[in-house]
Amino acid sequence: MRDGTTIFAPASGFGRAAVAVIRISGPASSFLLGAMAGRLPPPRRLSLRTLREPATGDVLDTALIVWMPGPATFTGEDMAELHLHGGLAVRSAVMASLAAHAGCRLAEPGAFSRRAVANGRMDLTAAEGAADLIDAETDAQRRQALRQLDGVLGRKVADWRDRLIDLLAGAEAALDFSDEGDVDEAALDTALHVKARAIRDEIDMTLADGRRGERLREGFVVVLSGPPNVGKSTLLNALSRREAAIVSAIPGTTRDLIEIRCDLGGLPVLIVDTAGLRDTADPVESEGIRRTRKRMEQADLVLALRAGDYSTDEALPLPDRSVLVRTKADLGSDGGGDIAVSALTGQGIDRLLDLIEARAEAALGGGDALVTRERHRDGLTRCRDHLDRVLSGPALPELLAEDLRLAVRALGEVAGRVGVEDMLDRLFSGFCIGK
Repeated sequence: MRDGTTIFAPASGFGRAAVAVIRISGPASSFLLGAMAGRLPPPRRLSLRTLREPATGDVLDTALIVWMPGPATFTGEDMAELHLHGGLAVRSAVMASLAAHAGCRLAEPGAFSRRAVANGRMDLTAAEGAADLIDAETDAQRRQALRQLDGVLGRKVADWRDRLIDLLAGAEAALDFSDEGDVDEAALDTALHVKARAIRDEIDMTLADGRRGERLREGFVVVLSGPPNVGKSTLLNALSRREAAIVSAIPGTTRDLIEIRCDLGGLPVLIVDTAGLRDTADPVESEGIRRTRKRMEQADLVLALRAGDYSTDEALPLPDRSVLVRTKADLGSDGGGDIAVSALTGQGIDRLLDLIEARAEAALGGGDALVTRERHRDGLTRCRDHLDRVLSGPALPELLAEDLRLAVRALGEVAGRVGVEDMLDRLFSGFCIGK
């Protein structure tokens, strides 16, 4: 990195453990490792060494160490790892010894991955895949994150960008030699439009994915809605198989949104309990109802709960993307609806979970989405829009070249090549320390 510092951090979890891994990256890595271990081990081979405090010679630990000279490392710099005994005192003593060296500092969250991006070891989409892999809660999220980490989007964006750069070079060459008289401008325009259209169509197909990638990262949102005392909180507890929400016979007990995450068939599902829908003068409950309606509008699926005894809740309208669920089926009156359940006896719960899983599979399934973040979609959309202008009809050669230039820039932002410093700060601040 530009500041020339060497960074270090735990690459394993905190707390008592069998092994703690300390990761080091930067120009002083070899010096630090040699000073603590006595001599450098052979590159990329785990070696058993006694680690000592360089200033005093005191023994810190007996550990496995590995020396990895750059640039063929994760960060593109010289790196080292110390595999220590996992006690807090051992880890603290080793880190204090490293921090005592001038030009060596504790790494901030995401610092290693940020150096990997800066040194060309991975592009930004792969770094985001690493972050998603750390945060993955379900098998489908894990598979999607691995695809991004492997560079599936990055390679596609690089291919589009290279092809657009070729088109831009041709357009600029035509501008430079337009006065020479030996440039067949009609032929150049035809070839450029054919190639630009092909790229535009490929980007269009990528964007027409129903936002599966983003939705898989965030989870399939299921909202439980209905009037007070219809059994929303009781059903939430039954679906989550734990006491996630307070259940009371007093109307209006739930005033804020309560969310639980579930893994259904490897897919992430977010189930949201909400305030009961009714007219009320209570300002706190009214705010809860406002939030409920907003969450219903954003949901992938609304379970519209109705009591089995047909009370005044029948007049409530059913929202779009809804399934009518008749609760309290154990009372002997399911009253129709799409599905009847009883949280008390368990009747219909498995069927309801199967229904939610099927809807989630239809919305998130496939596992082949390239776009997994709104940032990707924004960059690709801007690139497509610039190409649409290129293809829209006759234009001044200077304007055509400028649209191609802006299309290339939009793809560069997706890959992390240009104009992304603020976004990099936000992204890597969410990483684990040591990653």
